Amino acid sequence: AGLPWELGIAEAQQTLTLNGLRGSVKLQVDGQIKTGRDVVIGALLGAEEFGFASTILVCLGCVMMRQCHSNSCPMGVATQDPELRKNFSGKEEYIVNFLHFIASEVREILAQLGLHSLEEACGRSDLLEMNDSIGFFKSKNLDFSKILCPAPEGEKHSRAGRTPYELTNFDRRELIGKLKLDGTKECISGTVSNADRTVGTELSGILADRFGEKGLPEDTVRILLKGTAGQSFGAFLAPGITLELTGEANDFVGKGLSGGKIVIRKPPEADFPAESNVIAGNVIGYGGTSGKIFINGIAGERFAIRNSGMTLVAEGIGDHGCEYMTGGRVVILGHVGVNFAAGMTGGLAYVYDEKGHFDLSCNPDGVDLESIEPGSEAEKELKTLIGEHLDATKSRIAETMLSDWEQYRSKFVRIFPVEYRNALKGKGNF
Repeated sequence: AGLPWELGIAEAQQTLTLNGLRGSVKLQVDGQIKTGRDVVIGALLGAEEFGFASTILVCLGCVMMRQCHSNSCPMGVATQDPELRKNFSGKEEYIVNFLHFIASEVREILAQLGLHSLEEACGRSDLLEMNDSIGFFKSKNLDFSKILCPAPEGEKHSRAGRTPYELTNFDRRELIGKLKLDGTKECISGTVSNADRTVGTELSGILADRFGEKGLPEDTVRILLKGTAGQSFGAFLAPGITLELTGEANDFVGKGLSGGKIVIRKPPEADFPAESNVIAGNVIGYGGTSGKIFINGIAGERFAIRNSGMTLVAEGIGDHGCEYMTGGRVVILGHVGVNFAAGMTGGLAYVYDEKGHFDLSCNPDGVDLESIEPGSEAEKELKTLIGEHLDATKSRIAETMLSDWEQYRSKFVRIFPVEYRNALKGKGNF
């Protein structure tokens, strides 16, 4: 993070090879990769997969105005404004055409090196050398020997002998085969570790194949887990599946959530206050469209970003919460970090502002901050969401708030995007 990708991929390649682990993983590199030459250099340093971002956006018409967060993208790429969206002229064929050019350049360079494929090129850092014709005075003392040296003796690059997918995939190992998925209510339990990633994702695919995108009624399939979940716990979780984790989770919980329900609560034997401790990682609910996430503790940064329809409740979050949010509901029962609601153009958020300093943490561009009036629809909705959180997690702070509601209600702030308000006015529903 913040360093050239060449340093990261070279170190990962060399360290994994030295420890006999290189064949157990695929290495992907990204970060301003624009040409076939960049791809080949990445492969020679050890990469097998390559990520493109900025150049793909440019293919679709982006002119890098760097105002994605302000809902005013002139090219219609990152905006909810219907007039600006008319300016979007991108097509998927443009991306395909660009990547064909990249692939063509990659083939030409590989041929010059006497290689037949990127797989052959992977890890061949011995084919890289410093261009001595560059006589710029700042470069004369740079030492690239640690980057360009071949990986130390150890496991070869071959992926032969890798653990079978069925043994590494949690869904196949623990869920698929134990569940009927016939539409009837069922419940199973198990233990999860941080090596188990995307728990529930493949199961969701099977359920979607059988019942379509509408899935099943809430809580039809309950999966009760204990332990520490790996990345992307409950990613793309389908309607009808509920994941209840007693323990903690890594980043990207509920990524792309598609109607499922995720509950993370602290172990009952733990004597620490949940609302003061981190229980889930960064980027919770990234890009989710529907479903619910209840977190009995503090979550990390970029909570609920790009949320377009989910309901999320947590007891505290880090920086950049609700960034680029376009729909759904978010409730935070504790401290929030800085830059809350940057680029938020839809949905509503409720934040408990105990010290009255929330305006210093919120990005004020494009949102209104409102108090919760007694008897209002906002109060009813907020109480309902906190009640759901209490039912799901047995949260101490939620129970305390509801038992002394008048005192706590006055300290909640509702975050209402101006764009959303204007849209509601246009529909006569304000």
